[in-house]
Amino acid sequence: MSDAVTRIRQKLEEEVRELEHELNHELPKELLKARAHGDLSENAEFKFAKERQGYISARIGQLKKRLADVSMLNLNNLPKDRAGYGSRVTLLDLQKSAEVEYKLVTTEEADAAQGLISTTSPIGKAILGRRVGDEIKVQTPAGVKEFELVRLQTIHDEG
Repeated sequence: MSDAVTRIRQKLEEEVRELEHELNHELPKELLKARAHGDLSENAEFKFAKERQGYISARIGQLKKRLADVSMLNLNNLPKDRAGYGSRVTLLDLQKSAEVEYKLVTTEEADAAQGLISTTSPIGKAILGRRVGDEIKVQTPAGVKEFELVRLQTIHDEG
């Protein structure tokens, strides 16, 4: 499971490297070129480069915070008897009497089509901390969905 955390860290670090390169190398060149055009008050290239600079700086801040959060993820502290990161859960949809299976993952790993749902999504948040037998209500765009957690496999069970 720590392989997943390593992959997430690498993905985030790569994006930070790419953005820092753009911020420190490419954008300064664009700003110099735009300044050479003269009047900055009506210079769309200059305005765009400044806006991009602000966006990149903010995104780098978000990524570094996310990296810090991921670094603090201690898989040994995850619950053994309740749903948490890495858990596979089988839910019974109480309205349809059908079962659905999900794996709780980070935002970076999420892929709903593959049954990988983020712990920060509405259904992911509703599942966190639940045990087998718990009923779960989730507000979705289509209305309230009701589930019962019928099977739980935590990352500790996979080992």
